[in-house]
Amino acid sequence: MILNISAVLLFGAASFFAVKTKSAGGGSALVLFLFGFFAAGTGAYEPIHHLVQATADAITALGN
Repeated sequence: MILNISAVLLFGAASFFAVKTKSAGGGSALVLFLFGFFAAGTGAYEPIHHLVQATADAITALGN
């Protein structure tokens, strides 16, 4: 079964949860950064998008 989730939706939900629980740390900072990045679509989109895509592909390959 393949499940596709928008990165903006995923990071938006994680950001909402991080802010709601008042959690602080490197993980929540990374989530908030990635949400802002995907939402804004800046000029640095390509390298960061490729990094996230490669990570998702690697995680997918672990399951096969």
